Amino acid sequence: MGRVHAENLRRLPEVELIAVSGSSADRAKQFGNSIGVNRTTGNYQELLEDSSIETVHVLTPNALHYPICRAALEAGKHVLCEKPFTLTVQEARELVELAARRRLSNCIQHNLRYYPVVQQMRCMIEAGDLGEILIVQGTYSQDWLLYETDWNWRVNSKDNGALRAMGDIGSHWMDLIQHLTGLRITELCADLATFHQKRKRPRGSVETFAGKSLQPGDYESVTISTEDFGSVLLRLGDRARGAFTVSQMSAGRKNMFSVEIYGSKAGVAWNQERPDELWIGQRDKPNQIVLKDPALMYPRAAAFADLPGGHGEGYDDTHKQVFKHFYARVLDPGAPGEYPSFEDGLVGMRLLEKVTESSKKQGWVTI
Repeated sequence: MGRVHAENLRRLPEVELIAVSGSSADRAKQFGNSIGVNRTTGNYQELLEDSSIETVHVLTPNALHYPICRAALEAGKHVLCEKPFTLTVQEARELVELAARRRLSNCIQHNLRYYPVVQQMRCMIEAGDLGEILIVQGTYSQDWLLYETDWNWRVNSKDNGALRAMGDIGSHWMDLIQHLTGLRITELCADLATFHQKRKRPRGSVETFAGKSLQPGDYESVTISTEDFGSVLLRLGDRARGAFTVSQMSAGRKNMFSVEIYGSKAGVAWNQERPDELWIGQRDKPNQIVLKDPALMYPRAAAFADLPGGHGEGYDDTHKQVFKHFYARVLDPGAPGEYPSFEDGLVGMRLLEKVTESSKKQGWVTI
């Protein structure tokens, strides 16, 4: 994520990337060299004491989000944090309140909201094109942790928190469905599963989505408590119903994030692996597959497309769009806040807390 953030920050003319902090001085220097940043440190406090630094991006394992975000806010920095926001609802609430007291811009990196076609879906729903929203469903499926020899810091609850698949990718799905429909998840019933009760941890560090060619002697066995899979039944608003699954063990699915939304007039469906395509379903006339073309989109959705029709905009571009809107607010506190804030992160933490509660009691819970 450090590399993704660095590359897309450099697409904004008003932002200068000036320093990197890592888990050690050596690792920070190695990463800084890879992205062309000369100033590096193994102690983030050094950077927080520098008054010339205005904004901090927190891209660490989840357990470090709260202490680093808090220290950055107390140092008077604007903060952008990766998701999931914190480990607990209480931590999230404290950061929301601190950012408000300090009047500092704050953002949670729910970048998947900002594919142009996804924004078109949102505008269609707001305009009433789908009618009353009745049904939502989908999945976020990956396969990068399919084997017991697959490892990442996220499988360790000490670094990641109690929820892994739900926290990492389920948080994206729940955020997006509420963002699109304008409806809050009001109740849920969750079931979680850990298929690999033990995994083989590499004796060295492994980057996310990597480490597929290690040999048997390179591992040690570790007991796992975080989930590989989860399924959730949902109730949204007063009437809508839905369901979704998350998985990090679905063979062949590299990053399938799909949402389907059905209303009383029409339906829409989208899959992140085909980001410029929007399926529109009709009861009494032919269905459509519409390709991204800002000239033919709702104006507010078109504002999230920086390239014309026929020119793909994907994952990197969603990060750029969040950064563009966040830094507009950093530069001008009166600018529109068209990006997810710490408040959205708090909403997400409440939902994740309820997923855990529901799975433990094997029943419905109210948000």
